[in-house]
Amino acid sequence: MKNVTINDVKEDSSRETPIHEEKYHTENQHHSIVDRSKLKKLQKNMCFCKICGKRFIRKTALKIHMRNHTNENPHTCKVCSKPFSYSSGLVRHMRTHTGERPFSCKTCGKSYINRCSLSSHIKTHLGVKPFPCGLCDKSFTKRQNLIYHIRLHTGEKPFPCSTCGKTFTKQNNLAVHIRTHTGEKPFSCPTCGKGFTQKGNLSVHMATHTGEKPFSCSTCGKGFTQKSNLHIHMRTHSGEKMFPCELCSKSFSFGCQLATHMRMHTGEKPFLCVACGKRFSQQNYLTVHMKIHTGERPFSCPTCGKSFIKEWNLTVHIRCHTGEKPYPCEVCGKSFINKSHLTNHMRTHTCEKPFSCLTCGKSFTKQGNLTDHIRSHTGEKPYPCKVCSKSFVNKSHLTNHLRTHTGEKPYDCKLCGKSFTDCSSIAQHMKTHTGEKPYPCDVCGKSFRNSNHLACHVRTHTGEKPFSCPICRKSFTQKGNLSIHVKTHTGENTQA
Repeated sequence: MKNVTINDVKEDSSRETPIHEEKYHTENQHHSIVDRSKLKKLQKNMCFCKICGKRFIRKTALKIHMRNHTNENPHTCKVCSKPFSYSSGLVRHMRTHTGERPFSCKTCGKSYINRCSLSSHIKTHLGVKPFPCGLCDKSFTKRQNLIYHIRLHTGEKPFPCSTCGKTFTKQNNLAVHIRTHTGEKPFSCPTCGKGFTQKGNLSVHMATHTGEKPFSCSTCGKGFTQKSNLHIHMRTHSGEKMFPCELCSKSFSFGCQLATHMRMHTGEKPFLCVACGKRFSQQNYLTVHMKIHTGERPFSCPTCGKSFIKEWNLTVHIRCHTGEKPYPCEVCGKSFINKSHLTNHMRTHTCEKPFSCLTCGKSFTKQGNLTDHIRSHTGEKPYPCKVCSKSFVNKSHLTNHLRTHTGEKPYDCKLCGKSFTDCSSIAQHMKTHTGEKPYPCDVCGKSFRNSNHLACHVRTHTGEKPFSCPICRKSFTQKGNLSIHVKTHTGENTQA
């Protein structure tokens, strides 16, 4: 029997059957007449949706379809009260509570809640990816994953948050985001009680208790708690960076990394601290910041007892005791205790200064240096000393200053025993032992131990005097000389 579509029904209904056709007595012709008769009857009884025009053979099917337009959800989960439009959706959902996974892969034994998920999984064994992206040659096992991927190219984000207006490429990403407004954390750890907004985050957290790392790199053997982290890691071997920034030509392995990077250019800080109103460009920055308000410092140094908000900060701190510097510069051989210090150092070779002041145009190698510089325009000094009320532009300056009150000098020179209040001072001191002068003058070739001394020296060539007296307008090459000069106006004893 011929396979019939709705278009066939429309086509057949538009022409009349010739009367003489009934006189043919072959079996095929007889079935043709019967089929057409059935199709006419089928078309006559067919019902259609008045909203979208979709046609249905049965009224019950139309009734169920209408729930897509009315948002009617007559089927409710008795465990969590979540509503569903279809009974089949409720059946699948109940398996999340019962843990039932009736569809198993015959190759690896992995089980799934529904048959569709199993079908997609089987394609990972077969290597079948029937849905290719026409923009970047990437292929996918599921059509929906291709749709999500294409939105990375088009920038389409059709799901907006009604609270803050932020948009998302996926409906479930929006649902997770809304929990940042409501504070809902429906997934709790049965071991320690910690709550999470996503089930995946709970699964990752559980690995901290079990120590399980089920995803291993086939190249270097490193293990990961998440498959996505393994994919990210694999790009360190392949060097693949498919998401370029159009403003600074920097490239990234993932779209989310590019989105975070773009906030550096736009200045967008969508993550708000409800305690103090401070904003952050990334969620993890806010998470770390919140520990300042709670006083939580869960990571302690076993050598000196100093505590840290982040485990990574403790790891870097321990290197101060061990002397380990695992990040060497390939240009000059100098080593650093963390990767960010190496990145900043490399800019001294490339002369790259990607952070520019919008007020005076001055550029900097580090974002933190730009932040401190901007305060020289605004006059802001947000870190006051509780002992003498003196204020500072950044926290590290305040920390170093407090040691002038306490007398603490925690950094000892291993060669001569001399102690210093801060890490940079001992670094400068060490150069007196090594004779190192890594900052040469491009004009006369003279070398200096630090960049500040070089900057002051260069002004002897350029004649620049950037520090002016507010009283008599006399200018100086160094800020210290200006401070001494100002005391001649105030009458303050300069011999002290």
